[in-house]
Amino acid sequence: MAAHRKAAHRKPKQSLFTGTAARTAATLALAGAATATGLEGAAQAEPQLTPAQVKSKVDRLYHEAEVATEKYNGAKETAARSERSVDALRDEAARRTERLNTARDALGAYATAQYRSAGVDPAVRLALSSDPDEYLERAAYEDRAGDRQAGAINGVRRQITELAQLRARAEGELAVLASRRAELKEHKDAVRTKLAGARKLLATLTAAQRADYERSADAAHGGGTVRADRSAPRGSVAAPNPRAAQAVGFAYGALGKPYVWGATGPSSFDCSGLTQAAWRAAGVSLPRTTYTQINAGRRVSRSELAPGDLVFFYPGVTHVGLYIGGGQMIHAPRPGAPVRIAPISEMPFAGATRVA
Repeated sequence: MAAHRKAAHRKPKQSLFTGTAARTAATLALAGAATATGLEGAAQAEPQLTPAQVKSKVDRLYHEAEVATEKYNGAKETAARSERSVDALRDEAARRTERLNTARDALGAYATAQYRSAGVDPAVRLALSSDPDEYLERAAYEDRAGDRQAGAINGVRRQITELAQLRARAEGELAVLASRRAELKEHKDAVRTKLAGARKLLATLTAAQRADYERSADAAHGGGTVRADRSAPRGSVAAPNPRAAQAVGFAYGALGKPYVWGATGPSSFDCSGLTQAAWRAAGVSLPRTTYTQINAGRRVSRSELAPGDLVFFYPGVTHVGLYIGGGQMIHAPRPGAPVRIAPISEMPFAGATRVA
């Protein structure tokens, strides 16, 4: 009964907000949620870039793409060397396998003769074993054969050992090649990503803004002088030697051809591909990348420049052109900008090299 009275007097739990207070709280909660959602959406929205900001980001992406292009060029050259090495090792292994088979066939012929005469000598049987390891382990018994047979067996054993070593080298070189190809893909993907980013940004500009960007980019790369006439007069400064003159002549002949990353001609070029092709036309083999070409000859100062010299730009030596005299060079600037003549003063100068 006492328990019943205690329960009867217990007050029911009251809500913190009731009636008007509850409706007010619900309204405030909904308003707060809407505000929070709005703020979150605003935080996640892509900020609208001004045309100047777009141009700045595009320039940066093009420069980063050129840096990645030179790394790609270097990785491609290294991968090609590894591939040639693997092919050479495979060819050598095939030749040695053929020689080994010939030697084993000769022992087989001897074994047949022995069988017909008096049975096969045990040492010869060991040499003909299909299990080289068994042969190598038990070949100490070869002295049971005659001097001639022992020499032949020794030759087979040596060839088996050398062939195993050669195949191990080939396997190691294959692993290196796989690593080079992975590096090559990484740099290729980086170039494509940068260029895709630049195209996406440029697509946000109006036609007029994009035309303005192209004009300003041309100005930044020397005014964009492109002489479509391949017989256009050359610079007033004479090349120091016939080879340099040939390289300069090739560069003039490339004017107007498109920039394509990774290209070395004859229909398109990237910056180091153009200089490599120009000097190749003169009978000189240059390495593939800007950062290796700078060490391909004698360094010269800016005041010593002569037609045919390689001129390099930007920290990290990521761009190169071919000097033609009068403070001018021919270079492949960037995607969308063909091979052209430009003053060397329009980019941060990093050094120069005289090839020949």
